[in-house]
Amino acid sequence: MTATRPDADVPLEGATVRLRALTLDDLPDLFDAIGHPEVFAGGWGGGPAAYRDTYEEWREFMLGYLAWGTGNVTAVVLRDGDRLVGTTTLGDFDLGNRSAHIGWTAYAPETWGTRVNAETKRLLLGTAFDHGFERIKLQADVLNARSRSAILRLGAQFEGVLRHTQLRADGTWRDTAVYSILSEEWPAVRDGLDARLGVAHA
Repeated sequence: MTATRPDADVPLEGATVRLRALTLDDLPDLFDAIGHPEVFAGGWGGGPAAYRDTYEEWREFMLGYLAWGTGNVTAVVLRDGDRLVGTTTLGDFDLGNRSAHIGWTAYAPETWGTRVNAETKRLLLGTAFDHGFERIKLQADVLNARSRSAILRLGAQFEGVLRHTQLRADGTWRDTAVYSILSEEWPAVRDGLDARLGVAHA
């Protein structure tokens, strides 16, 4: 089997969220959702020092930070009210080795602890494995306990910590906790997510 990059222009529909391609026109709404210090506090975007409190500076940062062009940069939209509440990306495509990475994920703080992340990951993982991928990587700053816990709750396997992988915005070195889900593990992970989400199977 070969892996193919999913078409970013095909929306993914869940019960709570709709995933579609993020556009530059979405950035004002995304700033309203995630342009908050607490989003950066755990390490997202390079950590607290990366936070920009004006839209213009934040927009410039986001243009450089997200994987525009190389990844499927995605808007996470609530189906109830059609409000944009976050972004995530399926990227780092290695089609020959059938691997990819789900990352660059941030949500509006009011959605933390809700079904938004689980359903978003369920949809992205499903389309990735349906397109022939063998391994999907997820990762977080080693200091980001909230994100690391959320990754484990998905059913991903902890692989280890890569040391000094990149500089944080404050100049300190980030160590990265790496997790993965393999295609053979996906049915059990999928069933666990569906149980969390209350999805019934015939």
